[in-house]
Amino acid sequence: MSSGPDISSLLARPVENFINMNIAILEGDRFVDEALQKMQEKNVRSVLVSHQGEVVGILSKTDILFKVMSQGKNPGKVRLREIMTSPVLAVDPKTTVQETLGMMDKHVVRQLIVSSHSAVLGMVYRDDIFEKIHMASAATAETAVTGSPACIINPKAIAYIRDTTSAKVVCPYCELPYDSKEALSKHIDRLHTGAGVLEGDVRRTFE
Repeated sequence: MSSGPDISSLLARPVENFINMNIAILEGDRFVDEALQKMQEKNVRSVLVSHQGEVVGILSKTDILFKVMSQGKNPGKVRLREIMTSPVLAVDPKTTVQETLGMMDKHVVRQLIVSSHSAVLGMVYRDDIFEKIHMASAATAETAVTGSPACIINPKAIAYIRDTTSAKVVCPYCELPYDSKEALSKHIDRLHTGAGVLEGDVRRTFE
C-alpha cells in the first residue's frame, strides 16, 4: 500500500512546490475599493502593490479591515500606498518549507512572496502548507485524536523546536521557543486555544 510523503520529508521540501501563482497586482495610486474588487475577482486574500512595474508593498484584507473599515474611512478615497505594508517579506523558491514556516511565525504573517532575482513567482500561504501537513499526518496516524488542543505539525519532525536553551518561554503544546510571554500568547491564540491564556484575549484576524 503506497502512502504520501511523511511530515519530515515534506518540511524539507523547497517551498517552490507550494507556490500559488494566482496573484493580484495593482498600482499604489489605485484605491482600496478597487483592491477589494480585485481580491474578489481572483479569489485571493491580498494584493501586491506596485510602483512603476515593481512590487513595493502588499495589502491584505486584514489591513483593509483595521486601517480603513474600523476607522470609518471611505475605501474609495484611500490609496493603496497609504496603508500598504512595506517592505514586503519574500523567500527564495529553494527555501525549505520548514524555514518558510519559521519566517511566517517570526513575523506573524500567513503569506509570503516567493521571489527569484527580483522576479515575483507567486505567493505561498501557511494554510496551504498546513493542509498538506495535516494530510500527511492523517495518512500516517494510527488513530485520530480529538477533543484536546493539538498542533497540526508533529513537533518531532521540526528540528528548530528542539533548541530551546536560549528561549525565555516555550509553548506547552508544540515546544516552539519564544522570547516573551506576549509572543507566546499570540502563538497559542493563533494555533492552539484561540483564547489569550497569558495576557487576556489578544487575538487578531489574519486572512
